Amino acid sequence: MHHSPLPRRARVPGRTLAAAGAAGLLLSGCASAVSPAADGSSDLRDRVPKAVRKAGVLRIGSYLNYAPVDYKEADGRPAGLDPDLAAAIGKLLGLRIEFVDMPFDRLIPALQSEDVDLAMSAVIDTTDRQNGIDDGGRTSGPGVDFVDYFFTSTSILVKAGNPERINGLDSLCGHAVAVQKGTVQAEIAIRQAGACSRYDKKLDVHQLANDELALAEVADGTAVADLNDYPVAQFNTSAVRGGRFQLTGDHIQSSPYAITVNKADPELRTAVAKALDRLIRNGEYDRILERWNLHTGAVSSAVVNGGR
Repeated sequence: MHHSPLPRRARVPGRTLAAAGAAGLLLSGCASAVSPAADGSSDLRDRVPKAVRKAGVLRIGSYLNYAPVDYKEADGRPAGLDPDLAAAIGKLLGLRIEFVDMPFDRLIPALQSEDVDLAMSAVIDTTDRQNGIDDGGRTSGPGVDFVDYFFTSTSILVKAGNPERINGLDSLCGHAVAVQKGTVQAEIAIRQAGACSRYDKKLDVHQLANDELALAEVADGTAVADLNDYPVAQFNTSAVRGGRFQLTGDHIQSSPYAITVNKADPELRTAVAKALDRLIRNGEYDRILERWNLHTGAVSSAVVNGGR
């Protein structure tokens, strides 16, 4: 994966959004919206389910505290890779985009209860999530569908200077690691805890409500590392974090980020996938990735349920 510094816009949340891909974002309570362009693609709009087309809006659940993928500007407007990509998809579908900020572990339940139409929040496509299997291996619901749009991996983030000499998952044994609950990183840490126990070197896994709390534990030494998606881990090594953290070890478990769709909405899933494919073909997708210096995670086409 790419290790060069993030661009200025991605390094400093709170700066005014560039006009491209973000103009028109408005705060409304806990949600933010963008109006559709008048030149929505008619053939794609015809694929949108009638109820959504009539409403004229796509409500998208997101945990807006995960820069540079999803976060809020100082004025509350959504920013990052996902809001920019959603705005471009909404333009093609002729729909207004409305982001609804909520905890990460509420995204899939909110989707299944139809409180939102989609979820976009660095959600990783996995077969367990497709099949509704929770972290404990139990079936907890009907599952969801995914439209894959970006490849990421898990990185290990440690305190600057790496005082505990962490260099991979095995070196976490005998220590504590901090992760955001409900994430693929939590699953990786739990699996590693099982591996560590075979060597009689306990790994404590601290599952926290958000990544800010995980970073705080690394900063104060409560945990030796935070497992995180590469784009976010890399961002946390930047100047905006005061040089407090660094990456260590190899990338772990490449996986796709995906737009998350209710299994009961195959028409909407198809419309979103077709719109993403068009953005890839017309170059707008690449322009969005370049804007956030995330081009190394580019996909060549929209894949439905491609996760493992």
